[in-house]
Amino acid sequence: MKVRAQMSMLFHLDKCIGCHTCSVACKNLWTDRKGAEYMWWNNVETRPGTGYPTGWEDQEHYKGGWRRDEKGRIKLKLHSKAGGLGKLFYNPSLPELDDYYDPFTFKYGDLFDAPQGDQQPTAIPISKITGEPMKIESGPNWDDDLGGSDTYAKNDVSMEGVDAAVRAQMEELERVVFNYLPRICNHCLNPACVGACPSGAIYKRGEDGVVLVNEDKCRGWRMCVAACPYKKVYYNWSTGKSEKCILCFPRMETGQAPACAHSCVGRIRYMGVLLYDADKISDMVSKPDDELLDAHLGMILDPHDPDVVKAAAASGIDDGWIDAARNSPVYKFVKEWGMALPLHSEYRTGAMMFYIPPMSPVVSTIESNLVKLDLPEERKDFELLDQLDKARLPIKYLANLFSIGDEEPIRRILRTMLSIRTYKRRQSLDGTELDAETIEMLAQVGLSVNDAEDIYKLTTLPTIEDRFVFPPYHREMSIEEINDPLAHKGETGLGYIQAAHRGP
Repeated sequence: MKVRAQMSMLFHLDKCIGCHTCSVACKNLWTDRKGAEYMWWNNVETRPGTGYPTGWEDQEHYKGGWRRDEKGRIKLKLHSKAGGLGKLFYNPSLPELDDYYDPFTFKYGDLFDAPQGDQQPTAIPISKITGEPMKIESGPNWDDDLGGSDTYAKNDVSMEGVDAAVRAQMEELERVVFNYLPRICNHCLNPACVGACPSGAIYKRGEDGVVLVNEDKCRGWRMCVAACPYKKVYYNWSTGKSEKCILCFPRMETGQAPACAHSCVGRIRYMGVLLYDADKISDMVSKPDDELLDAHLGMILDPHDPDVVKAAAASGIDDGWIDAARNSPVYKFVKEWGMALPLHSEYRTGAMMFYIPPMSPVVSTIESNLVKLDLPEERKDFELLDQLDKARLPIKYLANLFSIGDEEPIRRILRTMLSIRTYKRRQSLDGTELDAETIEMLAQVGLSVNDAEDIYKLTTLPTIEDRFVFPPYHREMSIEEINDPLAHKGETGLGYIQAAHRGP
């Protein structure tokens, strides 16, 4: 057993309001500079939709992630070692600028310098790359809230394989209901970007699992951009280097949450340490699709297990990190309560960011179907648990996103969430004392009353300390010192960070 630590983030999608505050916070901190205008290390997508860059889930086109051959061996979808040489100067799998958007600003000077006239002056859009006038035709959230059109929703790759009945549900959903999917780099256990990089510039930091780019080694081949199935590596056209989400490690090292998580209005983001067995990575990614998700989740180790603690200590993980893993909200949601799943495990990268699937709206929709059943009041809640397939957000669609098409994990999580919601509604609104029916309802989804209360508290009433549990990095330098221009012989900000954390 080779125990490693991973800083992981969890997204509670049932709470996301799609405000994009996280995206703006990240943009202002990391990518507000030349060559990075189109980069959104954090973005929030409306689902159903095509996402950013457009159609990033279409791996038949982009060739991202890994594939399992007929002998069970894992290979890059993008190319073989020899094939990679042939793509150094021409790679048809690379996303083009049109798949992102041509970053733009406006010619604001015209508002002030226009000569006096009868017509109101306007600021025309100009490209931030060429400086020439342009027509705005897309953006990073062009289909936000479906953008008044269902075209994006109909072209969602995750709709593939959905039967006619569910598609009919989605047509109704396109007009009325959608949900949001925030995305950052998944800091994978088996990152395809690392495997595809010809110059070895991308590496996974052994200390906390953060995947970084050593820009001294980067030669701008952009194989990482094509190989990442989540399209979370970007090419800086000004510097000729690749860039990506660094999980705000300078903030984490001083006990501060990443900018996206710290600024989250809906408090949907949680962070904590996960311990995993690195010896199982190869076996995990080689599993067939029907075993892959269980193998992925099975790699996460119990930090309370004495054998795990002993192996972690032997691997150089100190007691502070083990304590952080024991108190990790991510561990609780993913392993203790089984409520969170990774995004697109079928890409075989071992994504280490997790999502609690969205449930809303469900109760009012299903209850309208129960009126005709004439059930006793106390039994209607049990019937709700069996009516989830009639909710307006199809389970099949969520399964395509989070459980490799298997609907049972999604149905189990939604039943858990609905049981807790029903229990608290009985308690808070109906004034119902804890009775046998309520205990039975929770038991059906494998929860005790204490479990339900703990989940409720961490979901609805979390403090910052509850949501963000960081280990002791033992760094002596604060964010303020990092940005002090007098402290590092002229190197400041990102330049200092890159200098201080070179790759191996």
